[in-house]
Amino acid sequence: MFVDEAIIYVKGGDGGNGCVAFRREKFVPFGGPAGGDGGKGGDVILYVDPHLNTLYRFTRQRHFRAARGQHGRGKNQHGADGADLRVPVPPGTVVRDALTGRVLADLTEPGQEVVVARGGRGGRGNARFATPSHQAPRMAENGEPGEERTLHLELKLLADVGLVGKPNAGKSTLLAAVTAARPKIAPYPFTTLEPHLGVVVLNAQTDFVMADLPGLIEGASQGKGLGHEFLRHVERTRLLVHLLDGTAEDPLGDFAAINAELAAFGHGLDRKPQLVAFNKMDMPQARERWPQVRDALQARGYEVFPISGLTREGVRDLLWAVARKLEALPLVPEPVREIPVFRLEDDERTFWVEREADGWRVWGKRVERLAAMTPLELEEAVDRLHRSLKAMGVLDALREAGVQPGDTVRIGKVELVWEE
Repeated sequence: MFVDEAIIYVKGGDGGNGCVAFRREKFVPFGGPAGGDGGKGGDVILYVDPHLNTLYRFTRQRHFRAARGQHGRGKNQHGADGADLRVPVPPGTVVRDALTGRVLADLTEPGQEVVVARGGRGGRGNARFATPSHQAPRMAENGEPGEERTLHLELKLLADVGLVGKPNAGKSTLLAAVTAARPKIAPYPFTTLEPHLGVVVLNAQTDFVMADLPGLIEGASQGKGLGHEFLRHVERTRLLVHLLDGTAEDPLGDFAAINAELAAFGHGLDRKPQLVAFNKMDMPQARERWPQVRDALQARGYEVFPISGLTREGVRDLLWAVARKLEALPLVPEPVREIPVFRLEDDERTFWVEREADGWRVWGKRVERLAAMTPLELEEAVDRLHRSLKAMGVLDALREAGVQPGDTVRIGKVELVWEE
């Protein structure tokens, strides 16, 4: 089954908690704090697997969570880091944040990868808080929660040549004749329900990848027919072969209609170089129309080839013309929105206060991480949280917003009661 869109949920592993412990051993009079740090959570990484050509696996598994870090232990033993979770995707996968629509990565090359959900850092043990003036701290940090987000994956097939044309123009017949691909072929429109890829081999030095795209109709760019679902795949091709049905009532009208849909879809599809193949030359009516169609298209500057996908008449000449054209074109088509790596937000220190029906909410990456990593059952940790919120300006912002004693203040998943 060919699947070219998917929605998945990813979550980095939580960091391990730091440990509160003291070294108490015989003959060690000043053992002091000995709580180890928690381990870092694993990252969720998408990477390109050249052996994949569909997003089908994401119809069966939609949730991906990396392993959490282990907790710290006594005797200054640090927890182990959580293992990264590596998820393969096919070449040509565009990764977006499903909520914001922001493009996180455009994965096209084998070996390319992107971290889509970072694991949380491990909490520090009490040994890390010892100072000359505070030699026996009884506080540690919880592990930082891992990042989580919903992603929209969109696959755009990578092919050198794309076959476009009206339904039943003979695209599948041509692909089956020149490659090992075996798309379904039948004498009725919309036989092809999904794109197919095949490799054309002309000799030991000349080969290219050809894609058969489901037939387009007028209005496809607005969602009519099947072709609108696969127009995105045309973006990745370097060259288009436009197949015309020689037995159609108006081949020139079909040619103009399909090019109009490519232009309406945008993304530069109407600017891609095209070769035209006038198909079904084994039929008498096609041979009668051939001179008129040839002269009209050549007058517009197109190279036109008479072929029969059924008998393979003229197919070899078309393929060699395609190979020569590809030699003169760039190896990689224009990138759509290529972003090789994901970048964190510009300023983690930003926060804002919002009034809720039953309290107040403080938003902000840094302040939410601080609250999540504070173990509220430890008095020293709560005191440190208060000092940090004051230094960041959160307390002053709440006062200016009108917070009153007894109001509930929420920071991430933490709920606090305001007291002066």
